[in-house]
Amino acid sequence: MSKLAKVHVTHQFTSDPATVFAALSEHENLASIFPARITRVRNGHDSRNGAGSVRRLKIGPLPAFEETVMTAEEPALIEYRITKGSPLKSHRGVQRLTPTADGGTQLDYTIEFAAPVPGLAKVVALALTQSITSGLPKLAP
Repeated sequence: MSKLAKVHVTHQFTSDPATVFAALSEHENLASIFPARITRVRNGHDSRNGAGSVRRLKIGPLPAFEETVMTAEEPALIEYRITKGSPLKSHRGVQRLTPTADGGTQLDYTIEFAAPVPGLAKVVALALTQSITSGLPKLAP
């Protein structure tokens, strides 16, 4: 297995952290960021989109996979992992939201993962970076 690949994207939103958190935590909204069909599998332990909530992502002809929210600390942090159906290993996504002086939000988004095939991690990292960078402005909270 290859070493961990890392994707890192930052984005400025004009909305406050609570508004951005609500938009990012709603699973179905992520379809504007990722070229996937996204469906909710399970609500979280204490809230609809909180820790324990699960979403299924289906990208084109590839097999579907599931992501589970591990941490949801409103309005500052969302952490999730791929928990089913992906060849990617050690996958961890982290979205950190910080208020800005003008009332907006700075998103710091990091994804780390390993791939079982040499070179695959680099290709996936590039595709994720492009998708997130172009998709975040469409989220528009």
